Amino acid sequence: MTADWTIRDLEHWDERVREKVESFGLRCYPQEFEVCDHEQMLGYMAYSGMPAHYPHWSYGKAYEKLKTMYQYGVQGLPYEMVINSNPAVAYLMEQNSLCLQVLTMAHVYAHNDFFRNNVMFQGSRPEHTVANFKLRGERVRAYMEDPSIGPERVEAWLDAAHALSLQCRRYRAYRRLSRQEQEARALAEAQPAPDPYAKIHPTPERHEPDLTKVPLEPEEDILLFIRDHNRRLETWQRDLLTIVHEQAAYFLPQMQTKIMNEGWASYWHHAIMNSLDLPQDMRLELLVHHNRVVRPHPGGLNPYYIGYKVFHDIVRRHDDPTDDERERFGEPTVTGREKIFEVREVDHDVSFLRRFLTPELMRALDLFEYEREGDQLVASRVADEENAEAVKRTLLKNVGVEGIPVIRIHDADAGGNGKLLLKHEHDGRELELEYAEKTLAHLHHLWGRDVLLETILDEKPVTLSYGEAGFEKTEGHA
Repeated sequence: MTADWTIRDLEHWDERVREKVESFGLRCYPQEFEVCDHEQMLGYMAYSGMPAHYPHWSYGKAYEKLKTMYQYGVQGLPYEMVINSNPAVAYLMEQNSLCLQVLTMAHVYAHNDFFRNNVMFQGSRPEHTVANFKLRGERVRAYMEDPSIGPERVEAWLDAAHALSLQCRRYRAYRRLSRQEQEARALAEAQPAPDPYAKIHPTPERHEPDLTKVPLEPEEDILLFIRDHNRRLETWQRDLLTIVHEQAAYFLPQMQTKIMNEGWASYWHHAIMNSLDLPQDMRLELLVHHNRVVRPHPGGLNPYYIGYKVFHDIVRRHDDPTDDERERFGEPTVTGREKIFEVREVDHDVSFLRRFLTPELMRALDLFEYEREGDQLVASRVADEENAEAVKRTLLKNVGVEGIPVIRIHDADAGGNGKLLLKHEHDGRELELEYAEKTLAHLHHLWGRDVLLETILDEKPVTLSYGEAGFEKTEGHA
């Protein structure tokens, strides 16, 4: 398709969109746009939006898969991609029409505002994003080109690290205690509780904490723990663990705010585009593109649709609440726009949906819960008055990273022979043994000694292990 615009047209509309962005109170990083063709966009998609990345076979596989699906019409390309960086970088598809380019710009500026102001992205150091990805790529290439290391060892190590990269602290806003602080807390917790009648009561037995235990408290950052406590590792192996962990830390906030981020961008692209004096033909095209973005997906969740509807409902409930809402939530003290700016700053997807996805909105969105019966998926609950909260709890358990099992390291010297003991925080959902076996194999590769994982299967305690003999499952906990 021949584009109906020039670079001068994009510059003109970019200026007009930025004027609206400022008038609505959005606060953004400086924004840069890059026009690319479909092959370049496929490359950026394979690299998760990054202009540069370290080499790994999985990125080539992702590119070939995306390219094949695009060529056969199975999957289209995104209207835009935007990076959490300062200045922010976004890509525009050169085949898109002028209307779609303007819509994309408005959408991108809202993402930019979200990255800059949402609490989950604080401390992400966006001014170093692109440079850091390039530097990591250079370090990995150097290890691959080193004759004493080589690409096979590097890729095998990266495979194992990738498999465990999301086993890390999920909410980095909570400060991690130092070893000294953990020891102080352990000593304080070992002290007996104050007893006003201590003179007449027997002296309670005192249990001294084992301050030599590693880790002293359960550890979530598995890659960093292995990096710091596996003394057999070479320097390049430690560095690769750091690289993969840092990459996961960059993408984690985006996974935790997908619904909010896309809902916020959709809300504001709609408001910005409607405030522009668009030609009539662009207005008609806008309706088509906007409705494609924020339409429901039968049998699945469209984050654009859910987030867009929730933000609109927040505005409505604060600007024009019903009598029932006034009784339930009280009289609004701020306007709807003021409220969504506050929400944009302090929430992530789980808290956002927990606080603002009301039973009435769930019914309006036709949300339901389903389960598998043989080869079919069957609706098990709908969000009616009786089941709305149950459906909501299921949704919250599967949003963002909530579907990833929480596994922590409890002992780096289990049994006194260097075995690594981990425990699965069981929440009613069981681990899939096929994935557990592969993950433990990767963990064994990184740790270099036997690894044990305590979990619950069929409501019974089970220990999964991986050692030189391979994978084993035994009843009971170690």
